[in-house]
Amino acid sequence: MLKYTEDHEWLRTEGDEIAVGITAHASEQLGDVVFIELPEEGREVEAGEEVVVIESVKAASDIVSPVAGTITAVNSALADAPGGVNEDAMSAWFFRLKPRDGTSLDGFMDEAGYNDLIG
Repeated sequence: MLKYTEDHEWLRTEGDEIAVGITAHASEQLGDVVFIELPEEGREVEAGEEVVVIESVKAASDIVSPVAGTITAVNSALADAPGGVNEDAMSAWFFRLKPRDGTSLDGFMDEAGYNDLIG
């Protein structure tokens, strides 16, 4: 299941974890991504907490955790080759987390809702 945030992140459930990345729209707005700072695996995060820093030729931006939980994996390939976000934003996940207390993604937008947001 794929859901979206108002901050232009995509969220994909993978078993009992959630993979987090940015949408193609966000990637286009950022321009060429030149640096990505990823979180530590095992880090406990709260919903809305800044977890990833992205720097592009245009701006710096943060990715926040959509829900409270524990970071279970990071995509270290993106730290080495941040341009992967520009090549295929929808497959370039930044981190995976296991939600605390079985939180669901029901409150987030589906694809139609996200498309309405970006016009």
